[in-house]
Amino acid sequence: MAWHPALEAKLKGVTFPAWRGTHYVTFAELLVRLGSLGLDLTWHVECDELVDPGCAEMRRRSVGSGMSTLTLLSLATPGLRLIDAQVFGFAADELKIVLSEVDSWLWDVRTADEGILEELRRNYPESADL
Repeated sequence: MAWHPALEAKLKGVTFPAWRGTHYVTFAELLVRLGSLGLDLTWHVECDELVDPGCAEMRRRSVGSGMSTLTLLSLATPGLRLIDAQVFGFAADELKIVLSEVDSWLWDVRTADEGILEELRRNYPESADL
């Protein structure tokens, strides 16, 4: 995959708290918010902290050609929490989206798709532009 930090820096993004009162915005919930954009992507997951067996499995399946959205969704169980993780979505070899969970407190989402950013701003009104 053709990922490079400079490519990620060119994407627009939003950040919002992972906690909304007592509700934690899960990785699965965030994936669903991507709608049709996420369906045809290939995913790679990097987890700094393996606090859940699902994190290790996602990282393992990321090796090589990555995994499909359906595979990723099957591993993103409702109770799964990522800590200090980045999830990269590619279409062919082009980086389309980066989901970053920061220290179990923030979600940062970067993409060139303004529709996704608007969806996140609508559903998470406390979000701010990156």
